[in-house]
Amino acid sequence: MGLFDKFFRKQKSLVALDIGSSCVKLIELKPVGKSGTEFKLTKAGMETLPPEAIVDGAIMDSGAIVDAINRLFATLKVKSTDVATSVSGNSVIVKKISLPQMSAEELGESIHWEAEQYIPFDIQDVSLDYEILEGAGDGGNMDVLLVAVKKDKISDYTSVITQAGKTPRIVDVDVFALQNCHEINYGVDAGRIVALLNLGAAITNVNIVRGSNSLFNRDIAVGGNLATDALQKDLGLPYETAEALKRGEQVEGTLPDNVFPVLQNTCESIVAEIQKTFDFFRATTQEERIDLVYLAGGSARLQGLRELLMERLDTQVEILNPFNAVTYSPKDVDADVVNRMGPAAAIAVGLAVRKVGDR
Repeated sequence: MGLFDKFFRKQKSLVALDIGSSCVKLIELKPVGKSGTEFKLTKAGMETLPPEAIVDGAIMDSGAIVDAINRLFATLKVKSTDVATSVSGNSVIVKKISLPQMSAEELGESIHWEAEQYIPFDIQDVSLDYEILEGAGDGGNMDVLLVAVKKDKISDYTSVITQAGKTPRIVDVDVFALQNCHEINYGVDAGRIVALLNLGAAITNVNIVRGSNSLFNRDIAVGGNLATDALQKDLGLPYETAEALKRGEQVEGTLPDNVFPVLQNTCESIVAEIQKTFDFFRATTQEERIDLVYLAGGSARLQGLRELLMERLDTQVEILNPFNAVTYSPKDVDADVVNRMGPAAAIAVGLAVRKVGDR
């Protein structure tokens, strides 16, 4: 799928840069063996961004992001300059559409006209891609996965990479990178419906899959920033202190009994949005069950969130480990960094399995 494809891989590996609204994560993986599904971690790190560097998915302080990228490459001694990154939010549309059966050539000629009916932007303002979904469709139709991203969004993110002296080879979509990460770490179970949730600072990516097929995906405008903002407002704390408390750190002069109710209210708000999204999934796909939920992202460890989700959704909820099946040597990678990144590395790990030359 061109810029966005998650299905085709070949030779040269890429350095993954997940540019989130709170930090930049870097991951580099090396394929191990001949299967193409096993990987060794060779580089891992993250750099925190100032709170206003990215606002509502828009880059406001490109200099801060360029500096963070440069620090990561220098500190980790990364040699490759070929980069894969990804985008999400309201500038990204991923939609499954049903079209009459036609050849690949006919689809290539008509896809822009077909896409105009489903894309709420001027078709000239987006980069468009698509994938025919094998074995899908009925009644003489075929299902096509349509992906559209506003060109200015892509330009903003590739620009900071270029300014840092690196080459953006691939721009993916967060929900696909999340799915890649899940597949290489937990495999593919065709019989189960699994909800993958990536809780970032400002956006939660949702991808509900059966086997290797994405049934439903959506980006929700909620994340860990809700907790930071609430702690600042309710307890009168500075940003850095609120961030530390959100991460579960103990801060002198702040009582846990005061912090927990604030975090609990935040979790209630986040879970309510996730519930609405799951209800919409059920209403639009006629699927009743979700067998398992994986939580990823920097806010996955928010105190009380997993337990509240299990209670409200009545479903097993687990923290996704992006390194569950990824090996690494402590000589190459600091184990403390891997542990600190934890589920926040999910998007970057999913991007790092991409290859130069993906079509």
